[in-house]
Amino acid sequence: MLMHWRTLDAAQALVRLADFAKQDASYVPTTSLQTSRWHVRFGAREFELLCTGPKFYDTRAGMGGGGAVDLLIHCMSLDFKAAVRYLLERNL
Repeated sequence: MLMHWRTLDAAQALVRLADFAKQDASYVPTTSLQTSRWHVRFGAREFELLCTGPKFYDTRAGMGGGGAVDLLIHCMSLDFKAAVRYLLERNL
C-alpha cells in the first residue's frame, strides 16, 4: 500500500481527499508541462499547490513532498500513522 500511495498522482489524491479542490485553468507551467496548479481546502486551511505526478509544492509555505501520505501530513497536520489510517479509511 505504501508504494501505491507514494506513486499516486498528487492531483488525483487532492480530488479524492480534499474538502475542495479546483484546478487553475489559467495556469501556464514554466518548468514541466505536466505541472498543474490547484486551489485546495482541507477543513479551514487553504492551499495553492503545484502538482507534477506524485510530487506537490505548496507555493505559500514554500515546501513540498511526494505521495499521498506526505500530502496529508502537510495539508492536515497529521503524523504518519494518522495519515495512513486516513487513507485506509477512504480506500485510496
